[in-house]
Amino acid sequence: MPSENPNPSRDPAKLRSARWFAPDDLRSFGHRSRAKQMGYDTEDFKDKPIVAILNTWSDLNTCHTHFRQRAEEAKRGVWQAGGFPVEVPIMTLSETYMKPTSMYYRNLVAMEVEETLRCYPIDAAVLMGGCDKTVPALIMGATSANIPSIFLPAGPMLKGNWRGETLGSGSDVWKFWAERGAGNLGCDAWCELEDGIARSPGHCMTMGTASTMTSMAEALGISLPGSSSIPAVHSAHSRMATHCGRRAVEIAWDQLKPRDLLTPEAFDNAIVTDMALGGSTNAIIHLIAMAGRAGVKLTIDRFDEISHRTPVIANIRPSGDYVMEDFYDAGGLLGMFSRIREHLHLDCPTVSGQTLGECIGDAEVFDDDVIRPVDQPIAKAGGTFVLRGNLAPDGCVIKPTAAEPDLLKHRGPAVVFTDYPDMKARLNDESLGLTRDHVIILQNAGPIGAPGIPEWGMLPIPDKLLKEGVRDMVRISDARMSGTSYGTCVLHVSPESAIGGPLALVRDGDMIELDVERRKMHLDVGDEELEYRRSEWKAPETKIKRGYGQLYAEQITQAHEGCDFRFLHDGPETPEPEIH
Repeated sequence: MPSENPNPSRDPAKLRSARWFAPDDLRSFGHRSRAKQMGYDTEDFKDKPIVAILNTWSDLNTCHTHFRQRAEEAKRGVWQAGGFPVEVPIMTLSETYMKPTSMYYRNLVAMEVEETLRCYPIDAAVLMGGCDKTVPALIMGATSANIPSIFLPAGPMLKGNWRGETLGSGSDVWKFWAERGAGNLGCDAWCELEDGIARSPGHCMTMGTASTMTSMAEALGISLPGSSSIPAVHSAHSRMATHCGRRAVEIAWDQLKPRDLLTPEAFDNAIVTDMALGGSTNAIIHLIAMAGRAGVKLTIDRFDEISHRTPVIANIRPSGDYVMEDFYDAGGLLGMFSRIREHLHLDCPTVSGQTLGECIGDAEVFDDDVIRPVDQPIAKAGGTFVLRGNLAPDGCVIKPTAAEPDLLKHRGPAVVFTDYPDMKARLNDESLGLTRDHVIILQNAGPIGAPGIPEWGMLPIPDKLLKEGVRDMVRISDARMSGTSYGTCVLHVSPESAIGGPLALVRDGDMIELDVERRKMHLDVGDEELEYRRSEWKAPETKIKRGYGQLYAEQITQAHEGCDFRFLHDGPETPEPEIH
């Protein structure tokens, strides 16, 4: 006999998983008996939302080493709220170890998430991620499947320490590596840095891509309010994981889906947040791809429009002085939101069931140096600018808050490297005669050329110049750079050189003009000469000619389009699987 439903508005027959478990037929007999095979009783799963805990834990993803425990805590929340939790492993994207780059596999994981959610009896999902590309991959896949989902951020690691100095992952690696190249840092000190820079589970504690993208998830409303700023090892992080599990059961009953949250206004909120944080340039590529999955048309020009009017108020490395642990103690993302209310769409819904404005509530800032008042910003305009010109007809980006101010308007001769191995082989060749005035050009480092648009864009400075005290130069490529990086690096030049973009036509000695304030980057070569060079240009061979690599080369879009696969773009809804 069916048990009495204590809440008639929550009809178990309407659950997606009921198609698998409820019918009195042979196929459903198999589904129920296999659940019992695992030791569960009928009452454990009968008439309850089935919540998938999509866990990207791996021994090779150091950012997620605490996810085994967090998955159990999320399950605890599901049980508490009357749901049935199932943990499902998803391919992890380790920023540190994956080659040629984790970005190469972002879309593969998005495909896995989409199809996993679609093919199994899942009513809602907890998306466990944090390491850079894992965040957009999980959200992109969940958006395409459009099954109720809540994102559980990994949280930043604790601040590093070396000889009493606070270390920020990534940012301080580049800084001290330059000092080693200049001969100012010995091997013993370098090894001490290695021991002290990453001291706990969690993603980079600087405002790199991981901290940026988890903040974007909260700004979009797909994470719980305040969740993105909690350090990974803080007890509040465990409580947040349990809260995610409880809330996942509620959104399963309420059928609150990703596309209900990911509106044009929500993406505006994410861009405002990115700019106020001085976030990673990678956010542009990821947000465009995420918007595309939600059917929202988002262009790089929208980022520049919002950048013009949004001050950078988060004093976090690499643009500022502090790290995420300090940011959390100063009030976190909700505290920052309280200072930029007028820039946000406060009526946007969130996965919490409240609007963004209600989530902010009476949040405060407790340290005005970490989260600045809007009239005392780190920079008056946002952290990322979009440039155009004959060298980047479809646009490119720069993070001016991380650059030397005197280089933001610069004219100098190009020195060209045809690919990354060429740069490594010749960068320190003194016969090149490189000076700080030169503009270093790296070709064939984009989505197809590399492949995978890796984080090669913070091109190294020659040892000779490091020893002379040079710490920044203008560097231009069709690659990305780590969100923890800094310098006058122009990135995501589109179209890329491997498909014949103008960057492929630059030659040694060509004069290049950069004017960030005017959003301009110009190659000072006449149209007739460029046409001649184009007629002589030959496309490089595709490096991978089978399997996933072939699919990638055929389907990948350019940086200004989000580097998603064309066949995964928003389109007609994929039908639910038939159950026979």
